[in-house]
Amino acid sequence: QVQLVESGGGLVQAGGSLRLSCTASVPIFRIYHMGWYRQAPGKQRELVATVTSGSNTNYADSVKGRFTISSDNAKNTVYLQMNNLKPEDTAVYFCTSRVVNSIGYTDYWGQGTQVTVSS
Repeated sequence: QVQLVESGGGLVQAGGSLRLSCTASVPIFRIYHMGWYRQAPGKQRELVATVTSGSNTNYADSVKGRFTISSDNAKNTVYLQMNNLKPEDTAVYFCTSRVVNSIGYTDYWGQGTQVTVSS
């Protein structure tokens, strides 16, 4: 079982920045990958960015060049630095982790943190 605690959401004007944090209850080097998804009202949850235990990153096209995902193994924490925010980035952001196990893998989710970008 992996528990994920997110923080850092809030209200910001377009062009501004926010940093989200996600702290895991287990050492993250044991986790295959961690990442962020988001869900806007009336829309499906979508990938934002992921980082593997080997530090390989993946980003949605809509956030490339603006968002950066990073990890701090000593703090069991993954960060999402969001710059040049746009109103269309408004959503609930969820932290996720994928743990490889005997049945394949299990995905865990945080409770979500609201990000609102005003125009």
